[in-house]
Amino acid sequence: MKEHELNVRVRYSETDQMGVVYHGNYAQYFEMGRVEWLRNLGVSYKWMEENGIMLPVVSLNMNYKKPARYDDLLTIKTILKSQSSVKIEFDYEIYNEQSELLTIANSILVFVDMKTGRPTAPPEYVKEKLLHL
Repeated sequence: MKEHELNVRVRYSETDQMGVVYHGNYAQYFEMGRVEWLRNLGVSYKWMEENGIMLPVVSLNMNYKKPARYDDLLTIKTILKSQSSVKIEFDYEIYNEQSELLTIANSILVFVDMKTGRPTAPPEYVKEKLLHL
């Protein structure tokens, strides 16, 4: 499973005065997609944190093609792009109900040991899951 799709309905509170999704809310959509991508792999952020590992975003790039609007049903596609000894990289695509591409993005996250605050290899359980993709 290199990619996962999640459907999200745009809530009124996520829009600006023009009725379009406020640009800052896209980071939350990408996080939702990433969390569900990992959950489908059998890994949860909660489990990692309980085992002393954080996964902070160190880079996020977005390109807005078309606006998402109030009450649109969005499809957030999360795609594993690459992984290394301490990093994991995702691409994202957001589509509306008409299958129009609205936004593309990329994020890089680093596995961090919560005790030391330093980059670390992912837990063995996570490595095993990632190896079998």
